[in-house]
Amino acid sequence: MKKIIIFGLVLAVIFAALAFVTSQQNQQQSEGNPYGKDRLKPETIDTLDDPLYENIILPDEVDVKKDAGEDFTVYFFSPACQICNEVTPFLVPAAEDEGVDLHMLNLLEYEPDVWDNHEITGTPTVVHYENGEEEARIEGGADEETYRQFFNEVVLEDN
Repeated sequence: MKKIIIFGLVLAVIFAALAFVTSQQNQQQSEGNPYGKDRLKPETIDTLDDPLYENIILPDEVDVKKDAGEDFTVYFFSPACQICNEVTPFLVPAAEDEGVDLHMLNLLEYEPDVWDNHEITGTPTVVHYENGEEEARIEGGADEETYRQFFNEVVLEDN
C-alpha cells in the first residue's frame, strides 16, 4: 500500500513539474509579442516568428480606424483554424502582390467579444472597410484568384 501511495505522489510531482516548465516556456515565448498580452495560446505562439503573421492589428486599433472613418482591410483568422492555415500562405502574399495593406486580427486571442463586435460567423473572414464602414467581406476559405479579385474589385477600386 505504501508503494502505491509513494508511486502516486511521484507521478503527481512529475506532472506538476512538467506543467510548470511548460507554462514558463510559453510565458517566455510570449514576451514582447505584438498582442500586448502576458500569456498567449500555444497556436498563437507558433505564429510569432512566421513572416506571414507580421501585420497584426489589435481590436482597439480596428475600432480607432473605424471611428476615424479610414479605408482598410482586415483578415480575421485563428491559428487554430485549419482552413486559415491553408489560406494564409497564399492570401498574405496575394495581398502584398496586389498592393493591399492586409491587417490581421487573431480571433483566437480575443474571443468572443471581437467575433460579436464585427459580426464574424467563422474564420477565415476578410473584411474591407470604406470610410470606417464595412463595404464587403469574404467568409470562409476561398481560392487565391477569388481573393485577388476581391482586392482588385473592392479594395483597390475604391482607392
